[in-house]
Amino acid sequence: MRITPAPARAGLAFGAGLLSATGFQPLGAWPLTLLAFAGVLLLLRTAPSLRAALATGWLFGFGQFVLGLNWIATAFTYQAAMPAWLGWIAVVLLSIYLAVYPALAAGIAWRWGRRDRLSLTLALAAAWIVTEWLRATMFTGFAWNPVGVVLLPSSLSETSALVGTYGLSGIVVLLGGLLLFVLSADGWRKGAAVPLLALVAINLRPPPAPPTDIRVHVVQPNIGQAEKWQRGFEARNRARHVALSGQPDGRPRLLLWPEAAVPDFLEEEPAVRRELARLLGPGDLLLTGGSALEWDIPTGRVAGARNSVFALTPDARLIGRYDKAHLVPYGEYLPMRPILSAIGLSRLAPGDLDFWAGPGPRTLMLPGFGPVGLQICYEIIFSGQVVEPGARPRFIFNPSNDAWFGSWGPPQHLAQARLRAIEEGLPVVRATPTGISAVIDPRGRLVRTVPGGVAGVIQLNVPAARQPTPFAQAGNILPFLFALVLAGLTVVSRRRAG
Repeated sequence: MRITPAPARAGLAFGAGLLSATGFQPLGAWPLTLLAFAGVLLLLRTAPSLRAALATGWLFGFGQFVLGLNWIATAFTYQAAMPAWLGWIAVVLLSIYLAVYPALAAGIAWRWGRRDRLSLTLALAAAWIVTEWLRATMFTGFAWNPVGVVLLPSSLSETSALVGTYGLSGIVVLLGGLLLFVLSADGWRKGAAVPLLALVAINLRPPPAPPTDIRVHVVQPNIGQAEKWQRGFEARNRARHVALSGQPDGRPRLLLWPEAAVPDFLEEEPAVRRELARLLGPGDLLLTGGSALEWDIPTGRVAGARNSVFALTPDARLIGRYDKAHLVPYGEYLPMRPILSAIGLSRLAPGDLDFWAGPGPRTLMLPGFGPVGLQICYEIIFSGQVVEPGARPRFIFNPSNDAWFGSWGPPQHLAQARLRAIEEGLPVVRATPTGISAVIDPRGRLVRTVPGGVAGVIQLNVPAARQPTPFAQAGNILPFLFALVLAGLTVVSRRRAG
C-alpha cells in the first residue's frame, strides 16, 4: 500500500475535517461528511505508525471543530470588556482540545483494525461512539455537533431512538466506510453497494402525530443581544413580549417566553408578577425565563443566582421553578474567577454574579396542562440527560437565547434539539429571542418555526408524544452496546483477514 508523505497527509486530514463540518447546519451538505470520513479512513489505512494515525485523527478533528464552532467567535463581539479577536483564539484553543477525542478514536481504530478496510471501519465506528460520549462528559462536557446530526434529512436519523445520538454517529462512520468501498470497488461489487448507500437519501416517516389538548403560544420578540441588557431598553423589550403574547380568548393556553425574557427577579418583585399576570386568562399559564437570587443567610447578601424558568398563574402566583443544571463555562460562570478576572477576563454574558447549577432535569406538573419537561438553552444538546427519571413529560420546553451565536449557532442548536425529540419520542418546543423558535414533533420533524431575525409567534396544539422509545427507557447504555457489537465484529473481521 502506498504511504502518503507526512506533510501531504496532514493537509489531507485537516481538509477532510473541514469538509466534514459542511454537513452540519446551516450548510447541511451531509454527503460531504460521508466523503470526509471515507477520506480519513483511507488515510488511516495507509498510516505507517500509531503516531501518524493519532495525528491524522487530531488534524481531522481540529478541522471539523474550527469550522463547525466558528459561531463561538461571534459571542465575544457582545462583550465590550474583551477584544473581539479573542473569540477566534477561543475557537482555536477549544478545537485543539476537542480534537483529542477524534485522535483517540483514530488511534484505537488503527491499533485494532488496520489489517483490512472492513476491520478499520468497524473499529473506528466503535471507537467514535465511545470517544464522542467522552467528549460530551469530560470536564463538564461539550456535546455540540455530534456527527450523527448530519443524518437528520434521512430516515436513518430515526435509529437514534434505538442507539442514541452517539450510536447514530457510529452509523455515519460506517457509511463513510461504505462510500470508500463504492469509490474503490469495481464491477458487480460496486453495483451491489451503491443501492445501500442510496438508502441514506430516503426520508420516509410515519404520518404526523395527532395534536394534544395542550395549546401553546410561543413568543419570539426579536430582541438582539446588544439590546437585551442595554439600559433604557427594558420597557421597550417588555412591550414587545406583551404585544406578541396576544389576548386571552377563553381557551386555556400555555404562554411560552424565551430564556431570560424577564430581567427582573420575579420571586423578589410581586409588582412585576402582577403586571405579567394581566396577560393571562383564567385557564392560562406563563412559562418564562428569568433569574432567581441565592442569598447568604448569615450576611443577608446575595451570593449567587440561578438561570431559571418560572411558572406564573393568572393570580400572580409562582407555582414552579426550574433551575438550569448544565451551565456554560465562561458564559454563565467564570471558572477560577480570582485568577482570570485579575488578568482582565470576564463572563461573556453581562453581570458579576456567577450562576449556580440546578439539580438536573425536572418535570413540572402544570395544572390544566399536565407534566412538562424543562431544559434551558445549551442543556438540550446532552443526549440521555434531558428527562427526569420516572417523570416522563408530555413535551419538553427548551427556552433559549441564541442571539449571540451568530448565523451558524442557532440552526445547529435546533438540529440537536430535533435529535433529542427522536431519541426520547417527545415533542420539543423552543422559544428564543431572535430565532429559531420551533415546535418539533416526536420524530424530529419541524411542525412550525419562526425563522431567525424576525418577530413572530407560534400558536398550535402540541403533537402527542410517542410511547417511550428504547433509548428513552435504557439511555446511553444502548450506544455502548452498539459499540460493543461493532468491536466484536472487528475481531471477527481481523481473524478472517488473517
